[in-house]
Amino acid sequence: MNLCMNRLLAKLLAIAFAPWIFNACTTTLQPDNSQTHKVANTTADIVSPNFRITETVKLPGATRWDYLTLDSAAHRLYLTRGDSVDVFDTVAKRMVGSIVGTKGVHGVALAPALNRGFTSNGGNDTVTVFALDTLKTMATVATDKRPDAIIFDPSTQRIFTANAAGESLTAIDAITLAPICNIKLDGKPEFMAVDNNGRLFVNIEPKNQITAVDTVKLDTTVKFDLSAVCDEPAGLSVDIATMRLFAGCHNQKMAIVDGNTGKVLAAPAIGRGSDATVYNDALNMAISSNGEGTLTFIGQAVNGSYLVKQTLATMPGARTMALDSKTHQIYLVAAEYEPATTGADGKPMRPKAKADSFTLITVGP
Repeated sequence: MNLCMNRLLAKLLAIAFAPWIFNACTTTLQPDNSQTHKVANTTADIVSPNFRITETVKLPGATRWDYLTLDSAAHRLYLTRGDSVDVFDTVAKRMVGSIVGTKGVHGVALAPALNRGFTSNGGNDTVTVFALDTLKTMATVATDKRPDAIIFDPSTQRIFTANAAGESLTAIDAITLAPICNIKLDGKPEFMAVDNNGRLFVNIEPKNQITAVDTVKLDTTVKFDLSAVCDEPAGLSVDIATMRLFAGCHNQKMAIVDGNTGKVLAAPAIGRGSDATVYNDALNMAISSNGEGTLTFIGQAVNGSYLVKQTLATMPGARTMALDSKTHQIYLVAAEYEPATTGADGKPMRPKAKADSFTLITVGP
């Protein structure tokens, strides 16, 4: 039994709801309570719908964002906005609330059966826990440095944050809200996916690698090398039925990987600036949202090979997304930008987003 498990068992014997001391695997932390075209191919493939933009809505507030998370059953879309999370009702088409005090928030994870949501706050190394029904904050939990992506593993009832500066994962008990430990990684983690059966996969961006983690034992198990086809894997999703992983890479490839063996099965082309992938199991398609302003839809031919089924123009900057697996709708956000300028050193400066231009984009078949 590893150090994580020993400490977890000891902690569960004496845990109180809050406050607590965080005994980590690698460190000791104190918690903080305070336009569309179909790509032609010559291989017969599975018929799938053509997707199109069905709606765009301008939303108030800051033009900052990162990950989107959808609660399909409650038709609520969680939009990270820098230091808060806005909640948009996808049926009523209006904002229904906000979670505040989430400094530098990157992502949101949901545990509907527990009536809890969790935000990763990269600005102060914490997770904010909130009630899904009221959106009120319940607790704040400490993490390692600069938590970015966040995910809930239903098989263990644990939350995991991918900590960019800490080069680690922080594991948190979603029921007691006790931080369990930090799991050290080989480099900066990016996005994660779980198989709902005790395994978590995380992209290690600078190493061109996917690391598998045992979510019960809280330890790394195997590392898959993607360097032959993938440069800087960012977004990650999984087809649980076939245990295939879909990693969006910055060299405009999607690495499709066997989640059991680590074998790279294919690397079809995608758009530039991919920052998220999702897998639609009903349509048997993997989708990449690309910062250049496109969605790339990847499907399988009858012979099992992977190919680009459609590329859809969206809006520059729409690099992250959320999928409604029931309706097949895809949600993205972006903003309009001022013309590019050059700094005093002659180098191009990052374009500034226009005020009041934050846009929610809905894509559907």
